[in-house]
Amino acid sequence: MAVKVQVEHSIALVTIDREKQLNALNIETLRELEKELSALNDDRGIKVVVVTGAGSKAFVAGADIAEMKDMTEEEARDFSALGQRVFGLLESIPKPVIAAINGYALGGGCELALACDLRFAGDWAKMGQPEIGLGIIPGFGGTQRLPRLVGRGRALEMILGGGRVDAETALKMGLVERIYAKDELMPKTMEFAHRLANYSLCALQAAKTAIINGDGQESERDLFAQLFTGADQREGMTAFLERRPPRFTE
Repeated sequence: MAVKVQVEHSIALVTIDREKQLNALNIETLRELEKELSALNDDRGIKVVVVTGAGSKAFVAGADIAEMKDMTEEEARDFSALGQRVFGLLESIPKPVIAAINGYALGGGCELALACDLRFAGDWAKMGQPEIGLGIIPGFGGTQRLPRLVGRGRALEMILGGGRVDAETALKMGLVERIYAKDELMPKTMEFAHRLANYSLCALQAAKTAIINGDGQESERDLFAQLFTGADQREGMTAFLERRPPRFTE
């Protein structure tokens, strides 16, 4: 299996496990990832998803170039559609999704990180969209998500220039939210994930929906009001007034 999932305390750790290939994404891996993400999407016992790569060299070094090299136009279109569908599923999961970027996140790996809600990077990480050097362009959503995250000019610079940025640069440009030393990346990422997992799932989902969908204040107002129909709102406010930790139902 190229994708491993470990669940603990309402947190699913999803690991791309092709360490010898620097966790490069081939068709089989993308299909496995799609299957696992679909299951996590439907599992009410999961509150937070963390995505990372096996080993310490690469988060995901890119798509599998050996598999791509001799693709026909039709096969390339299908491959792009598969990647877009899988990353679209990842982006649409109504639970917080955190990328723990433990090394190279290039090409499809950068696009995978872009589809997550938050990106925490190791201080040795390198990120970029180097496809132009292969005579192609990003095909898994990178041309759309990268400009929304870092701005059109910086996205054009990265995609047209085909270069890489280090973790410090990625932090400054808003490509990642946090950077950590090698021995801190996963502990700190999981610490934050545990913090989120202690909150109400309904509230987490509503907050993400309000931000990601961007339908304006009317949508925010409706989502805010809907939370008052559930037990978690009453428990959270009662616990606050009673000066005790809340015990949410989900």
